[in-house]
Amino acid sequence: MGPRGKCLVIEDDRDIGDLLRDILTQAGFEVRVETTGTGALAAAAEADFALITLDLGLPDMDGTQITHLLRTRSGAPLLVITARTATSTDDNSGYPRAGYLSKPFRPAQLRTLIDQLLPPGGMPLPGA
Repeated sequence: MGPRGKCLVIEDDRDIGDLLRDILTQAGFEVRVETTGTGALAAAAEADFALITLDLGLPDMDGTQITHLLRTRSGAPLLVITARTATSTDDNSGYPRAGYLSKPFRPAQLRTLIDQLLPPGGMPLPGA
């Protein structure tokens, strides 16, 4: 396992999934990429993740539905990375969203957000 734990990346675009894997691996995470909601839910039930990233536009499930189901399987912070507008992700799913990043994004933006949420070798920042 990476020194910062495991991260589940839920992303159906192979290029973006590979980019996220590279950035998160460099940040010290062991990364597992799933391309469907079904695969992501199975992965969340199998392992303890320190962080989950979620693209809301998956081929088999709606992002809101996935957040509801993820909550029953994991308490990991959820980082939404999507092309949808921020207002379209506001729901009452009860899943603790750690953050939101709009596509397209710069790798530095993702690294900064991750370090705010889960500082290397430290506790999450208050309010993160």
